[in-house]
Amino acid sequence: MFLDLYEKGNKCMGNELLEKHFGRIGARVSVATLPEPGWRNRYRFGIDIGTDRRGEFFDIKISENDLVDYEIVDLRKDLRHLLLLGRRGGGKEKFLCGHDERHWFVCAVPGRSVTNVVTAMEALQPAFVRQQIQKNIKRTRTRFDRRNEAFVRQGEWFFVPLPEMDFKTDLTNQIHRNEPISRGFGSKPHVCAEVFRSKGEAVWVCTKYPTGVRRERYEEILKSNPKAARWNWRMMQINAAVYARGTVRHPDHKTIVLDGWHQIFMNTGAEAPGARNVVFLD
Repeated sequence: MFLDLYEKGNKCMGNELLEKHFGRIGARVSVATLPEPGWRNRYRFGIDIGTDRRGEFFDIKISENDLVDYEIVDLRKDLRHLLLLGRRGGGKEKFLCGHDERHWFVCAVPGRSVTNVVTAMEALQPAFVRQQIQKNIKRTRTRFDRRNEAFVRQGEWFFVPLPEMDFKTDLTNQIHRNEPISRGFGSKPHVCAEVFRSKGEAVWVCTKYPTGVRRERYEEILKSNPKAARWNWRMMQINAAVYARGTVRHPDHKTIVLDGWHQIFMNTGAEAPGARNVVFLD
């Protein structure tokens, strides 16, 4: 199913075929070619989830100077997922497009061995999560459920139960309550009732620096711009082992309840070459 979506002159080829295949999973898609010069600050090229009066749709925007070919590699109507392959500048980028719980999503997928929807879903599971699946799941068909013997999932976050976790010290002053976890880049945070972090590196985060800056850079910003002190900074940890328990809330997902401590892992989408071309992930 090869789809050529590019032609000079602000036109896109293959739209009807693309709409047909997205329609098979119950989705709508819009493809638009936008003029490049002077428009980069106004439009974001890539794959997004748009919303109009009819609801959500997959919104694909292509620069008129950017040759992109899209191919639907696999489609699973029962899962409401499809795997989209993008050929751009001699490289390949893979995207899993589908429906998760309440909303449509698109996620860049890492790995050369990804050939279908199932292997794409596996590639998005972190290594430790896959280890727990092999160790704890006997029924193969449940390995992608949002809750099974190996993990609880909410959106891009996996929560792996650690029943053997036994803290020997008083953690009263180390537990953060109603703590947001976020992948950055303007995403809506998931809020955990209780979070505990071990080790890691401290960074300072605000809306202008959602992925955080280290202490030296933080002090440079404050020194160069006195107004930056009013940017609602908060100190957070990166590269830390992070654990959560209790409720986890997010406006786009059903609230989950973690009974006991669970280690938190984010899916591997950020490792994919196509991650830079995905605007919306939740």
